[in-house]
Amino acid sequence: MKRALLPVLFLSLGLASPLALAQGSSKKKATPAPAAPATTPAPKKDDGLDVSRLPFTPDSIRQVMAHHMPRIQECYEDHMVEKDKKVEGLLRTTFTITAEGTVRSAKIDKHGSTLKDAGLNDCVVAVLSSMDFPKPPDGRDHPIEYPFNLKAIE
Repeated sequence: MKRALLPVLFLSLGLASPLALAQGSSKKKATPAPAAPATTPAPKKDDGLDVSRLPFTPDSIRQVMAHHMPRIQECYEDHMVEKDKKVEGLLRTTFTITAEGTVRSAKIDKHGSTLKDAGLNDCVVAVLSSMDFPKPPDGRDHPIEYPFNLKAIE
């Protein structure tokens, strides 16, 4: 019997204040995030969601995340299915939605995450970095904290 690994819960989306995340992150130029290593490609991007028609709200951000959840699930399945034991836990992510609606500075909060697989982390960061969100009407960057609670299901 093949074990299927599925994320089973989205925790609440926190629109963090710029000050809260600025204290824990380093300043970087607004350049595209580096691609994930060749050994950890992001699952294929599906551009079926037209974010230009969505308002910039916590609900629309959740909608974009839900739309891309199959790609996160694929990362989880690809990197965790080979483990001998049941692997489940929390994966906390942080990223910035730019004024253009793109993602910058996507990363895994290793201190707040219980899943410590480097390949999984790289794949999730690659997926996050490829996402597009509605453009914020205020023209500012918005730091986001988004946790995933991932669990194996037989």
